[in-house]
Amino acid sequence: MTLQQLEYFLAALHDGSFSAAAERLHLAQPSLSEQVRRLEAELGLPLFARVGRGVTPTEAALALRPHAEAALAAVAEAREAVVQQRELQGGIATFGTFGSARWYPGTQIVAAFRRRHPKVRVRLVGQNSSEVATAVRDGDLEAGLVALPIDDTGLDVRPIMHDEIVYASADPAHLKKPVTIAQLAAAPLILTDTSFGLEDPTRRQLFELAQRAGVTIEPEIDVEDLETAIDLAARGFGDTLVARGVLLSLGRRVPKRLGWVPFADPLYDTFAFINRRGARLSPAAREFMTLAEERMTAMADELKTKPPRRHQPEA
Repeated sequence: MTLQQLEYFLAALHDGSFSAAAERLHLAQPSLSEQVRRLEAELGLPLFARVGRGVTPTEAALALRPHAEAALAAVAEAREAVVQQRELQGGIATFGTFGSARWYPGTQIVAAFRRRHPKVRVRLVGQNSSEVATAVRDGDLEAGLVALPIDDTGLDVRPIMHDEIVYASADPAHLKKPVTIAQLAAAPLILTDTSFGLEDPTRRQLFELAQRAGVTIEPEIDVEDLETAIDLAARGFGDTLVARGVLLSLGRRVPKRLGWVPFADPLYDTFAFINRRGARLSPAAREFMTLAEERMTAMADELKTKPPRRHQPEA
C-alpha cells in the first residue's frame, strides 16, 4: 500500500470516475486504474463497483476512506514541519510591537529567537499599538504584540498578559493614597505618545474613564517616549503614569526621587497578539509569537511579587 495508491483511491472516490479523477490529477486514466487495482489486490477486496462510465464505492472503500485521509494528512503535516525548519534557515522575521516594548522582554525574545535561528534576520516594527494594528490589517505585517484596546476589525486578538499602571510623582503629598480618575484630571500630568493622541491605547482608556466620571484630562506636558516622562516627573515638573512592568525592567535605574501608588480602581495595560483573521502565519511568525508568550508569561509571574504597588520617593 503506497501513498500514491491512497491518493488515487480518494480521487476516484471523490469524482465517482476513474477518468474524471485522472483528468483532475493530470494522469493517464490507465495509470490511475492500475494503482487502484493493485491496492484492491493487496487488500483482497474490491473498492469500487464499475457502473457504466463511473464507479461507486463498496463498503470496503467507505471503511478505508477515513484511514486514507488521515494517512495523507499526516504526511502533509510531516512535510510542512520539515518545510518550516527549512524556511527558518534564512530570510527575515518581521514582527510588530508597541513603542514601549523594549521595557518588556523584547530583547530577550530577539536573543532567544536568534539563538535558535541564527540565520534568520529579525526586524521589529512599530511605535504604537494602533499603528501595528493597521499594518497587520493591511497585510504589511503578519502579526504583532499590542496593548489593548485597538480597532480589532478584521483581526484575531489573543490577550496574553495584564500589567498594572501606577501613578508616579516626586511629590509625597500626591502619593498618600490610591488615585481616582477625578484626582488624575486635576493633577499636573505628563503623558506619552503625543503623536498618536487618542489612538494610543493607554490614553484612550484614561479619556474614556474620565468621560464616564464627568471630568476632563488635559496633560500639562505631552512627550513621545516614556523615559522623558519619567525624567521630567522625577525632576518635579509633573506627574506621570507608568506600568509596573516598566518599573521592573528599569530596576535600579528608576529615579530615587520618584514614587508611585496604584489607582483606586486598578488600571491595567492588556497585551495581546494580533494577526489578520483567518490568515495562515509563517513559521517565523509562529516561532516569534511562541517565544514572546513564554517571556511575557514569565514576566507576568514575576509581577505578582515585584515591584511593590506603592513606593514613596526618597528625599
